Amino acid sequence: MTGAAKRLRYKFVELSTVTDEAIEDAVNEWVGRGWEFDGIRFVTNEASRRPAMAFISFVRAEPPQG
Repeated sequence: MTGAAKRLRYKFVELSTVTDEAIEDAVNEWVGRGWEFDGIRFVTNEASRRPAMAFISFVRAEPPQG
């Protein structure tokens, strides 16, 4: 195998206020810091269809250490 493989680093952001503005702000902030948007997971409860929380994941490649 030639060359060193880059390792992936993950970042998770928890939102307790789940609005389009809050999601947009979080994504724009972390993408602006060099992270790549990976996905979003919503947490709901049975009493409401509206999400109670959201977890946004980001990823970026980092050079190998050592």
